Amino acid sequence: MLYIPSLISIVEVLLVIVPVLLTVAYVTVAERKTMASMQRRLGPNIVGYYGLLQAFADALKLLLKEYVSPTQANLILFFLGPIITLVFSLLGYAVIPFGPGLAISDYNLGILYMLAVSSLATYGILLAGWSANSKYAFLGSLRSTAQLISYELILSSAILLVIMLSGSLNLTVNIESQRAIWFIIPLFPIFIIFFIGSVAETNRAPFDLAEAESELVSGFMTEHAAVVFVFFFLAEYASIVLICILTTILFLGGYLYNNIVFSIFNVIQYINFDYYLEYMANKEIWFSIPLIDGLLYGISLGLKSCIMIFVFIWVRASFPRIRFDQLMSFCWTILLPLVIAFIILVPCIQYSFEIIPSNINLL
Repeated sequence: MLYIPSLISIVEVLLVIVPVLLTVAYVTVAERKTMASMQRRLGPNIVGYYGLLQAFADALKLLLKEYVSPTQANLILFFLGPIITLVFSLLGYAVIPFGPGLAISDYNLGILYMLAVSSLATYGILLAGWSANSKYAFLGSLRSTAQLISYELILSSAILLVIMLSGSLNLTVNIESQRAIWFIIPLFPIFIIFFIGSVAETNRAPFDLAEAESELVSGFMTEHAAVVFVFFFLAEYASIVLICILTTILFLGGYLYNNIVFSIFNVIQYINFDYYLEYMANKEIWFSIPLIDGLLYGISLGLKSCIMIFVFIWVRASFPRIRFDQLMSFCWTILLPLVIAFIILVPCIQYSFEIIPSNINLL
């Protein structure tokens, strides 16, 4: 009987991690197909129906490749770096609420936990780049560390403004605070700043200076191949999916769907009034069934996150890579003053209208 709680915990973790890894696999296929469409190409279309098995073919190829380690590398740190990066990329999913009460850990300091976990992933990149004993990998890891530390300040400052509206560091409380209106509407400039910081934080184009192929071959992962390269690959796309889910939770209402459904049917009432009345009569019956309600919550979160992932891909296909000094200058001279200005402005507006949240719960 003592092993039952441990077994349940393992099952809960697998129920989250396995779909996350499958999502990561198909995000890579979606990215290649989307970019191919934008560039008037076909993209993957041979392996499986419509190229859907291309990600598994790539993974199998990398897993079966012979691994050659650099002779002058620090092998322990060389292998430990990718593992640290992947583990801390996946740990953030522990506090994600996929519905009311549907989280591995409904932690009261969930936002703080996610910031801490994302910060620790930087150490994996730094260790991997330094231990390879390659100038390209070392320069890439230094760039990545400077970039992540700089833009993490922007992300945490933007999240602080969301906390000022919700009054809590709990992710579920942040979602429930958006039942009346999504935070993207009153905080739209902050959403744009947060999105730019998210692109930089995940080392995505046009901010992928840590792995700039035209300058540093492949950046901090130049010397990595085969299985350990798969770890970096999975960590990058797991971070993208996680940051898109976090953006959805903080600004787009997370798993909430009621305001979308009601808005749609408010439009329908002007088109077909009888159908609207029939819907309103049956709404309480259908939405009160836990299974259907839970599925709708999950679908809502998934669709919003998919839209954010598409925007990430869209940005990569649309903008050229900028110089590293421009990236850092943009962070410290433009984004940071803007965020600090909003940190002063938003509390002033809240105090003027007496709308400071009273549900502050930090412990």
